[in-house]
Amino acid sequence: MRGAMLSAFLSPRALRESAETLAIALAGAVAFTLLGFPAGLVSGSVLAVATGALFGRPVKVPVWLARAGYVVVGILLGAVVTPQTLKGFTTWPLSIALLLVAAVCMMLATTGYLRVVHRWDRLSALMGASPGSMVQVIALSTELGADLRAIAIVQTTRVLLLTIGIPGGLALFGLVAPAVPMARGDSGGFSPAGIAVVVAVSAAAAFAMARIRFPGGFLFGAMAGSAVLHGTGLVTAMLPWWVGSASVIVLGAVVGTRFADTTFRLLVSYLGAAFGSFAVSVSIATLFAVVATSLVPLSIANVVVAFSPGAQDTMMVLALALHLDPIFVGAHHVARFLVVTLTVAIAARRIVKKER
Repeated sequence: MRGAMLSAFLSPRALRESAETLAIALAGAVAFTLLGFPAGLVSGSVLAVATGALFGRPVKVPVWLARAGYVVVGILLGAVVTPQTLKGFTTWPLSIALLLVAAVCMMLATTGYLRVVHRWDRLSALMGASPGSMVQVIALSTELGADLRAIAIVQTTRVLLLTIGIPGGLALFGLVAPAVPMARGDSGGFSPAGIAVVVAVSAAAAFAMARIRFPGGFLFGAMAGSAVLHGTGLVTAMLPWWVGSASVIVLGAVVGTRFADTTFRLLVSYLGAAFGSFAVSVSIATLFAVVATSLVPLSIANVVVAFSPGAQDTMMVLALALHLDPIFVGAHHVARFLVVTLTVAIAARRIVKKER
């Protein structure tokens, strides 16, 4: 089986489609960056590839390349951790608590919206309303018989809108400076031996978390490995900026490929549910974000990304592109993931059991 998969990947057609997808992503990333759009690398690549997919181009990114991108971005995110930043990890209990309440409220309100306004069945409405955890949602939807295509379109549209809208919205209100095509860190930390250690440890942690099926495991595992090394002061090595920039573009392309095999007609038929559920979830997230910033002296930009109902890995890439605090954003998204994962799994199985 592995031989067949390798042969399929190495076929001229697969190589051509992958090269075209990456070229489209690069063009979009460069265009958005030259225009001074915040987080232009990720936003531009996402929008360009999604547009290509809707126009029928066979967009795809090899699995191994996507995983490598997640590992590299995880290393970059973990590299900003210092012994000083680790001390602040326990200083956000109130905002994390508010986020968990917000996540439950988002699921309840968005599920109700899809049920009442768009007449979705209970299981599909719950899956479409789940903030983040898209891998788990798709897996559960497939196993339990929910409307997979509708859920995928609603979930992917939400991620696309957040990826494009958050940088523009923050810049509009003067909350972040336009991003530049450069990864975090300075070149003074370049050390071949140190980089080798960081890559080895981070890759091992990434595969370990992926092995236990932790969503976003490649990114969060690599981030954890890199954070431990940098946070304890054992290593201070930094990857070259162009490696990080290339990885961000690759991951932007991965998000855009979720629109593959989606026609304009099918997309339009679900746009009402997609935009409506997005508005409901974002309104609730905004309300709780305002409460959090009024109670605790936190950066508004950090809170916005941390409270956004997007996929964990995509929001972490966005945090990197916007030069935000990855520890703050990561802690909140992991906490939300744990609550949402448990809640959705229990609720979905109760719905199926009751209906049967």
